[in-house]
Formats: sequence, structure tokens, C-alpha cells
Amino acid sequence: MASAAAPTAAVPTPAPPLEQIRHLAVELRLLLPGVRVGEARETTKEFNPETFWRRLNEAAVNVSREATTLTEIFSRVPLPSPQETQRFCEQVRAAVKAIIAVYYSLPKDQGITLRKLVRNATLDIVDGMAQLVDVLFITPAQSPENSDLISYNSVWTACQQVPRIPRDNKAAALSMLTKNVDFVKDAHEEMEQAVEECDPYCGLLNDSEDNSDNHGDEEDDGLGCPNNRDLYWSEEDQELIIPCLALVRASKACLKKIRISVAENGKKDQVAQLDDIVDISDEISPSVDDLALSIYPPMCHLTVRINSAKLVSVLKKALEITKASHVTPQPEDSWIPLLINAVDHCMNRIKELTQNELEL
Repeated sequence: MASAAAPTAAVPTPAPPLEQIRHLAVELRLLLPGVRVGEARETTKEFNPETFWRRLNEAAVNVSREATTLTEIFSRVPLPSPQETQRFCEQVRAAVKAIIAVYYSLPKDQGITLRKLVRNATLDIVDGMAQLVDVLFITPAQSPENSDLISYNSVWTACQQVPRIPRDNKAAALSMLTKNVDFVKDAHEEMEQAVEECDPYCGLLNDSEDNSDNHGDEEDDGLGCPNNRDLYWSEEDQELIIPCLALVRASKACLKKIRISVAENGKKDQVAQLDDIVDISDEISPSVDDLALSIYPPMCHLTVRINSAKLVSVLKKALEITKASHVTPQPEDSWIPLLINAVDHCMNRIKELTQNELEL
């Protein structure tokens, strides 16, 4: 008696195209937390920088290509079949996972600062692709909204930034220090502008005629500013702002000098010291922002004093770490003591002007 033929396994039918696209967007977003905290993969192979950067560039080009293909396919009707959609989605997954794998292959000994820049570039690409897939799922094909959203999507821009990533930890450190200098410079210019105009909110609160009429009824103080403590600075406030501005200028000077020292004396193989300098320097800009925000009225002098002290602490630590590193070959003859004295002078003046707050 002939044996019965074994039943043929049923091939699962792929989900509808838009459902697959929705799942793809979810999968891509689930990759992001792992990239944020992921460690370098252990390997016995010697790291080859040229190979790494070539692979990273190729992976970025591949992601960009897959993004373009997916956009072209899902921006027209009819939509592809479920089987075709499955193939396109698998290609996108493979491209995204490939660039993540390249990032993981960058060893820690190449520098934490450099790894952060590569990580951020990878995150931008993965997040950009997820945004694109979201758009393709949510927005109907061939609609004007679809074209507008896709044309400004960030995935292509993120991929184009990969060749511009610094190639070693010294270059990465200089890139981060330059950004920090620019952040502090912007904060200082905004503070100076507000003080020069004697209008901390640059007229944003005076748009209506009612507000203008109300301000006209107020008595002006000796400096020509309406005497309203909620919107304007008192004379005591303006006196306190002077050393605060000087402290922010000193912060900018510290960052500039640190950047110059790294540029002139930094060594590519001293990755740990460069990372330490960048780590502490990264704290200066947020501390400047805290101080800048605290000078806006209604000003609390005690808060200004506390934020100033925090900024001074960060600045001194940054200067001491720089002084102890290889980027300052002659620390006894350096600019560091001068900047420490300038910072101390600003802080002492702020303490004098806020002493009454402690005695209340």
C-alpha cells in the first residue's frame, strides 16, 4: 500500500503592504535604544581605520539608496504586492542593521569622543529612516503632503554627513570644543543684547496696545527703563549683571584657549586625556545657559549666586584637567592661572553683591 504523501507546508502570506510598512517603522525605532547604549564589539582583529571609514561610507550610501527606492515605490499607485513589499522591507532592515554593525566595530580605544560622533550619526540615520517609513505609511501616495514631507526628510541629509565625521579622536575633540565655543558665544551675545536694550524680553511682552498703554503709565527709573520688577531689571539687578557677563566672557575665553591648546599640542594617541578635556568642557555651555536664564527678571539674586558658583566650579575643573594633560606642556608658564584669577574675581564680586540675600 503506497504511503500517503506528506502534506506540503503552507507558505505564510505576507501582510498587506501598508501593514508591513507600519511594522518596519516600529522595528527601526526599537533599534534606537540599543545604539544609544551599545558597546563596541569585542574582536581579536587589529583595527584598520581605512577599512572602517570605507565600510561606514558604503553603508551610509546603501541606506540612502534603499530610502530612495522605498520612496519611489510607495509614492505612486498601485502599491507593490505584499511579496514585493516584503523584499523591499528586508532590504531596508539589512541596510540599517549593516550601518549599526559598522558603528559597533569602532573600538573604545579609538576615543570616546569619536565614538559619540559616529554613534550620533548612526542614530540620525536610523531615526531618519524610521521617520521616512512613518511618512510613507501615514500619507497617501501621490499627495502634495507626501512630496513635501519626503523631500525634507532627514535620512538623506544624515547619510550625507557621514563623510564629514572627523577621522580621529583629536579631530573629534576639536569639533566638539568648537561647538561649545559657539554655544557660549551665542549665549553671551544674547545677554549683551538684552542689557544694551535694557529690555530682557526684547519687547515680546509688549505686543498689544493694552500692554503699551500700561507701560506708559509706569514711572521710569533713573536708567530710562520702566520700574516693573517682573519685566525689567532694578538698579541692583543691573549691577549684578556686570560680573555675570564678565564670568560668561571668561567662560568663552577658557573654551577658546582649551581648543587652541588641543589644536596645537594635542596628540592623536592620547585619546583618554582628550576625552577627559571634552567631557568637562561639555559641561560649560549648559552651566552658562543656567546662569544666563537666571539673570532674567524677576531676578533671584540667590539663584544667580548659586548658578555662578556652579559655573566657576566647572571652569576651574576644566582648567585643572587641561593643565594636567599633555596639551599644556609648560603649565607653570601657561595662561591657566590668569584665567583662574579672572574667574575668581568675577565670583568674588558676585558674592559681594549677593551677600544680603544670605543674611535674610
